[in-house]
Amino acid sequence: MPVHRPGPARRSRLSPAGVLLAALSALALLLTLPTAARADDVPERGTARLGQGVIEHDGQGGRPAGGDATQTEGVDVSSHQGNVAWSTLWNSGVKWAYVKATEGTYYKNPYFAQQYNGSYNVGMIRGAYHFATPDTTSGAAQANYFVDNGGGWSRDGKTLPGALDIEWNPYGAACFGKSQSGMVSWIRDFLNTYKARTGRDAVIYTATSWWKQCTGNYSGFGASNPLWIARYNTSPGELPAGWGFHTMWQYTSSGPTVGDHNKFNGALDRVVALANG
Repeated sequence: MPVHRPGPARRSRLSPAGVLLAALSALALLLTLPTAARADDVPERGTARLGQGVIEHDGQGGRPAGGDATQTEGVDVSSHQGNVAWSTLWNSGVKWAYVKATEGTYYKNPYFAQQYNGSYNVGMIRGAYHFATPDTTSGAAQANYFVDNGGGWSRDGKTLPGALDIEWNPYGAACFGKSQSGMVSWIRDFLNTYKARTGRDAVIYTATSWWKQCTGNYSGFGASNPLWIARYNTSPGELPAGWGFHTMWQYTSSGPTVGDHNKFNGALDRVVALANG
């Protein structure tokens, strides 16, 4: 009897219209996925930095006019800047700096020593900041991690109180999956722990639009915690509830020299006063 051998598999052939329909269906499915599920859009843990979400959410506007003697120029840096030429910054008029120390309870800036000590050695008043991830561990745990890894304070006239960077989540949902009251509780937990460890009230870095969205525009921290407002425009604009004025203003992420640029709301003696507590 003849042996029947299987022939080559037939390829499914779609009409051009069918191909287009399949592609559109796949695209529609992708767009329904949450941001955190799109791997290409999520940066590597530890890479977050001050103001990462400001341009995306608030935009980039004009810069303030220079030459105002009542404001003092500063920068903030992270591992993105690597080893910083601090003498160049100092000669350009930068007199204070904040350096990223930690993120969550899982990341330490590998350039922290060069950046933190280098700024101090050229004469700058400097401090450290912590990028908060309220969805990973408690506020107390992150405050302790921060203090233990560079975020401490000493009354030497050259060390600013630590700063809590609380803003849009680059790794997922903007408010880290927390309710507004839950976010306020997390922030309070961090601030209370930081003060218990260092004796200082931490600076709060945030943007007004995020603060409104994720804390319900909570007003309870303005009396004790200095405000570092992020707004890339010609003025600081509206402040979060509870603060009648800002202490620092991050006005651009693309300054004339390395790092994000900021203005302290006062002359250099006021920067010294904040350092001394």
